[in-house]
Amino acid sequence: MRILILAAAATLAATSSFAQTPPTAPTPAVRSMAAGYKALTVCSALRNAEAAGGSRTVASVEANELVGIYPELDGLVREMPVDVSGDRTSVAWDETMPPRIAIFRPGKGCVIMPVGWDQPVTSVVPPAGRSEREFAVGDPNGNAALVDETLEGAFVGRYGDGTNTTAVLVLQDNRIVAEQYGDGFGPHTPQRTWSVGKSLAGTIVGAAVQRGEADVNARAAIADWGHEGDPRAAITLDQLIRMASGLTSDTAGNRTDALYFGGVGIDEQATTWPLITRPGTRFRYANNDILLAVLGIAPTFADHPPAELFRTLGMYDTVAETDWRGNYMLSSQVWSTARDLARFGQLYVDDGMVDGVRVLPEGWRDYVSTPSGPQPEGDQGYGATFWLMNRSEGIPADTISANGNRGQYVIIVPSRRIVIVRRGEDPAGKRFDFIAFTRDMLAGLE
Repeated sequence: MRILILAAAATLAATSSFAQTPPTAPTPAVRSMAAGYKALTVCSALRNAEAAGGSRTVASVEANELVGIYPELDGLVREMPVDVSGDRTSVAWDETMPPRIAIFRPGKGCVIMPVGWDQPVTSVVPPAGRSEREFAVGDPNGNAALVDETLEGAFVGRYGDGTNTTAVLVLQDNRIVAEQYGDGFGPHTPQRTWSVGKSLAGTIVGAAVQRGEADVNARAAIADWGHEGDPRAAITLDQLIRMASGLTSDTAGNRTDALYFGGVGIDEQATTWPLITRPGTRFRYANNDILLAVLGIAPTFADHPPAELFRTLGMYDTVAETDWRGNYMLSSQVWSTARDLARFGQLYVDDGMVDGVRVLPEGWRDYVSTPSGPQPEGDQGYGATFWLMNRSEGIPADTISANGNRGQYVIIVPSRRIVIVRRGEDPAGKRFDFIAFTRDMLAGLE
């Protein structure tokens, strides 16, 4: 009995000692990532707003974009001071290393430089003037009171306690019938699209197909997969944009921090992951698939960069940012306004036509909204870079959506000629119920 008591005491002492052990300090890798996150976010938010004719402050960015981010980075980002000097935004993170640096480039947004980079930055005068394709504005067809009630609900937490709605815009028959913004945001305030950028990437692929410069059924043109016997060479562009490549990655979801904030080039890392299953047999949502799809059509960007399509659609305040090696981060790193995203949605309402000119192939809308191949579980299916809302009662079966982290949604209802844009900066764990919001807004627009 005495032996058992002594053993129990020893165990209790060990447990108490463990409980009192201070938490492990963040590693240099985590600290550098946090600094990169803050430098790039502040740079992009401030300078893209300025280029769009709007304005942001560091305090506003810290209160919105930098609240409730990834848990391991959240506290660090809050405590790290940021310095904005001309086209250079820097965040110190280590006494022996240079700060993390983001650089603004007119027309291209901001780019995060590699860890350890510290070179002079020459300020560049931004291009003068800006354009805007104006929307018609009118009253909604339907129950205006219900539309207003739903709009208000998005801003007061009715569709998710603790969520932070920054903008809502509704198009009906290509007219703005509802539009509202949160404090510090407005029509000329670009926000990061997060994974709404994936649907923009799919649209850029579609424009390349329309020009005859890409084939979704062809093998993805990834140079690193060209060695004889590489099984990844069989992956098609279609499988990449349907999240069915069969590739693995560092995380099972869509975290690619080294690429987004660490200063690692897409062509350095995204091409390196091996197969984990046969292409076309499993749905696995991942940034890498879209990054690779865009990399596969990158040769077309010399004559037709993403900005060309944005201008065609009247999305003059939209910027597709790149890594420091010039590869487009079209899986997430696009900054755009609510109005520009409404123009993007209208392209699909109009079945790929703009001012009578075909921008996307005939039938492309049906292609991106067809659930071909493996499907995710949950409330939505998946097409080609678009989510499908064909499982939701009260919402037309042809409804598709572009969804992004922190509450970014572009909901497109072709049969009703309606586009609903909701922008947010929702903290981690606070989910905006966009399906209920869509159902209520559509009920008001009947």
